[in-house]
Amino acid sequence: MNKKWAVKRMILNLTSSESEKLEQYYVNTGRPTTDVIRKLIRSLSITELSASE
Repeated sequence: MNKKWAVKRMILNLTSSESEKLEQYYVNTGRPTTDVIRKLIRSLSITELSASE
């Protein structure tokens, strides 16, 4: 399957504990951190985004 991506690079600033948690999740699941972050972003609903502003 060939996917075309509209790429936007981002810098993500994490605390030490957030970074460690993300790394531990990666170690436990074998999923790349980029995939984990994409999945979390896709799970956001528009109402959640509006409520947090």
